[in-house]
Amino acid sequence: MATQSRAEPVHSHSRPRRGVVEHTLADISATLEQSLFAEEIARRRGLLQSLDPRVKVVSVILFLVAVSLSRSLAVIVGLYAVTLAWAWWSSVPMGFFVKRVWLFMPFFTGIVAIPAFFITPGPPLAHLPLGLVITRTGAMTALFLLLRVSTSVSATVLLVLTTPWNSVLKALGVLHVPDVFILILGMTFRYIYLFLHTTNDMLLSRKSRIVGQLNGADERRLIAASAGTLLSKSLHLSGEVYLAMQSRGFRDYPRTMDTFKMRRLDWLWGTVMLLITAIAIWLGR
Repeated sequence: MATQSRAEPVHSHSRPRRGVVEHTLADISATLEQSLFAEEIARRRGLLQSLDPRVKVVSVILFLVAVSLSRSLAVIVGLYAVTLAWAWWSSVPMGFFVKRVWLFMPFFTGIVAIPAFFITPGPPLAHLPLGLVITRTGAMTALFLLLRVSTSVSATVLLVLTTPWNSVLKALGVLHVPDVFILILGMTFRYIYLFLHTTNDMLLSRKSRIVGQLNGADERRLIAASAGTLLSKSLHLSGEVYLAMQSRGFRDYPRTMDTFKMRRLDWLWGTVMLLITAIAIWLGR
């Protein structure tokens, strides 16, 4: 019995370790799934989906101006509540919307906001070890920055989620954005997902031909080789795309089939956004 117990594998129930390739494949698949889900939201019936893209672009800019010029925390919180109401009326899943904004935003904003706690002069709010002091003025400054960024990002994310990307690019023409800039944005967005698909296929094909578990050095070598191959493919593809565009007579700007038409709801929405912006600036002055 003792021999049998010693012969049993100790790690029979342990979960296999996920390597770099598995993590990369999982991240790429999650990114592609989120992009497909965002396109599905843009096709739903909702408040923002029914508006003219030009009105939405101008409305978001007015909203960002109101958030930037407001000096009242209550007004900024109220504007953030407005974005949540827009998301609900536009059939955007609230959990998906909130996570999309707050998952990474506090980390990147915190890098800028954390020093404001200590270097901004003002009355002390809390004393920390090592002689660090959080000032009341610094805490208010960091809170203002966090709320402004979260509200602005929420409005921008709503614009992208409820509007097809080609319509967003075409609507930028109302702001007289240079055609070259719009063209670069459109092609960048399109080929990012094309290369994500290519990378996913490359890593999946490599993994399907590997027997056993790779060590860390071999996995890093595989990722580096795949990155070099992807760079070579991207350079080759860019040349082919350019020649294909030239051979088909492309000289100026891509034309889309969709047409924009202002309706009564669009004019009403624009008027309401002007009032919201004016009231928010006046209350938060």
